[in-house]
Amino acid sequence: MSSKIQLLKADGTPVELGAPASRVQKLEPFNQSVALSLGVELELQLVNTHDYDLAPYAEDMLRLIAETPLPGSAVPEMTSSMIEISTDVCHSAQDVITQLTPIRDALVKSADKLNIAVVGGGTHPFQEWHERRIYDKPRFRELSELYGYLSKQFTIFGQHVHIGCPDADSALLMLHRMSRYIPHFIALSASSPFVQGQDTQFDSSRLNSVFAFPLSGRAPFTLSWKEFENYFERMTRTGVVRSMKDFYWDIRPKPEFGTIEIRVFDTPLTVERAAALAGFVQSLAAWFLQEQPFMPTEDDYLVYTYNRFQACRFGLDAVYVDPASGEHMPLRHHILQTMAQLEWHSEALNATQALGLLRTSVESNHNDARWLRERQQKERLLAEVVRQSAIRFRDG
Repeated sequence: MSSKIQLLKADGTPVELGAPASRVQKLEPFNQSVALSLGVELELQLVNTHDYDLAPYAEDMLRLIAETPLPGSAVPEMTSSMIEISTDVCHSAQDVITQLTPIRDALVKSADKLNIAVVGGGTHPFQEWHERRIYDKPRFRELSELYGYLSKQFTIFGQHVHIGCPDADSALLMLHRMSRYIPHFIALSASSPFVQGQDTQFDSSRLNSVFAFPLSGRAPFTLSWKEFENYFERMTRTGVVRSMKDFYWDIRPKPEFGTIEIRVFDTPLTVERAAALAGFVQSLAAWFLQEQPFMPTEDDYLVYTYNRFQACRFGLDAVYVDPASGEHMPLRHHILQTMAQLEWHSEALNATQALGLLRTSVESNHNDARWLRERQQKERLLAEVVRQSAIRFRDG
């Protein structure tokens, strides 16, 4: 006589062991998009105007903003003190700011009616994760059940930039070329120095929270869509993955849009800087497509985690290790060298002003993380830092 051990979930339902053949899924086809087109998403903080802590007003904000015809969309995020806004398809950094500005203005107007404020930045400086509420949506409830307290700790705020690719293989090549510039993106957007009321000594502490998730980090090194499809099918066979949404990679393909999505940016304090970062991505992508400046290899990733950590910890003061030559240099120098290489492409894309804003930031060694620290050194009160950040978002 034999017995079979049955594992049960907390609610008493059985846990499925193994992955039946029916679980294997094919990756959806890579749709066509206009090469170098842009899409920008921003996750934003909702705070009260009493003590400037996070406030669970996402549902009310979304109801109010739905009354105003706007480009793009506004949707809920994991917890009820955050919302995500996104543009429609754009073709330049100027298009991005043209769309983000009226969305920002509508958000501010709606927030005023609710006596709350909207704030950028990668983390709220002093919120307590255990006070957060999961937004009432099936996927968020499912993620909360799977990831436990990590779901509430995921009350962090990022900018995602989509860049259109001419075809699926080009998208993977673009993804791995962009991976060399992950430290640049992190340092230029860093705006999360404070967590739980403490200065973390990181310019971007937000990405430490992302790394806690099991499917975060970098994409596998594949340069053909067929090879990537095989990888995806093998992952779904394990039962660990059901869709591309389950990957929290720094950059991931988005086949339904015909894009790759860069996810390492902290949400900037202003929509102007968000648009400038999109212009930088677009200029890089044009350089890659038109000049094919280098061929990525698996060995590029030998220094990937080190470069990523340096940018998170030190921002523009980071050390950058060139993946090809092994040369060590200040990250800010490599950013400026890269921008010089991109001048012709940024001019053709009407992104000269966008890169100029970022270049000035690098030359003065002043990103949003430094701005936040300077406010705290002057005010000695994080609530006041958040109040001033809300003003900056309203005006910028």
